[in-house]
Amino acid sequence: MGPTGVGKTELAKALAEYLFDTERAMVRIDMSEYMEKHSVARLVGAPPGYVGYDEGGQLTEAVRRKPYSVILLDEVEKAHPDVFNILLQVLDDGRLTDGQGRVVSFKNAIIIMTSNIGSQSIREFAGEDQNQGSGNSMGKVMEDLMTADVEVAAKRLAELNNKINDALRNTFRPEFLNRIDEVITFNPLSIAAMEPIVGLQLADVRERLADRRIDLVVTPAAMEHLAIDGYDPVYGARPLRRLIQREVTDRVATEIINGTVHDGATVTVDIDGEGQYCSKVENRHELNAGDDIVAQAERFLGGQE
Repeated sequence: MGPTGVGKTELAKALAEYLFDTERAMVRIDMSEYMEKHSVARLVGAPPGYVGYDEGGQLTEAVRRKPYSVILLDEVEKAHPDVFNILLQVLDDGRLTDGQGRVVSFKNAIIIMTSNIGSQSIREFAGEDQNQGSGNSMGKVMEDLMTADVEVAAKRLAELNNKINDALRNTFRPEFLNRIDEVITFNPLSIAAMEPIVGLQLADVRERLADRRIDLVVTPAAMEHLAIDGYDPVYGARPLRRLIQREVTDRVATEIINGTVHDGATVTVDIDGEGQYCSKVENRHELNAGDDIVAQAERFLGGQE
């Protein structure tokens, strides 16, 4: 649990890849789709005689087909309270009976639940305190994080974690919390954590360019600017993803559409003298006749989730 955009879902993906060698071993269920009482039955499937009986439950059928998997229940706090009655059996006995009467085993699955409850606690912790000069305000915590003074911020973050844990106890029932093996609180991202995240996201862009043998080079100056410009302690790394989309991905796609980038080219993203992002193209091979550059650009952009 913790603020939005700090990597809770990415951790589940990484765990699935580490344990089962592929991100496809992660089964993601958005619990915001189960806010209504009548939607709870979709998890285990409709009972006999009801519409959708043959389809099975979204949770039980996914685990029945992929018993070795990481189950991600995203934003679990948004689900209807009746959902937690179903989860109690899964977390306690490791099994669940679907609408067709089949017992589905969860003993080989890892269940991860994410929550943004911490986001509200962070906002409450910050509030208007920084305007009122409170020494424990979130504004001061973020100031310490932005200056990479993690030791100074640690004490204030401990206070924040206490508030988050209080919010957790106020949201979920004790019998539900008692069946959870571990509660992990994600701190807001620090400025020091941003550059490695920039590298990971740029690696995804390079992978999508690989089929055209296009090399993407991002200079250290551009890396630093991306880390700073994409840093938002409240919204996490999502603004960085949008920044890379705008300043890197869209820039390369535009060059492809314009025909200035050929197969085997190198595209360098840098910062100009005015502090703005710029790109330079170095072509090593001519564009092959018959290449559909618009289709190539669309395929490149389409690889982005």
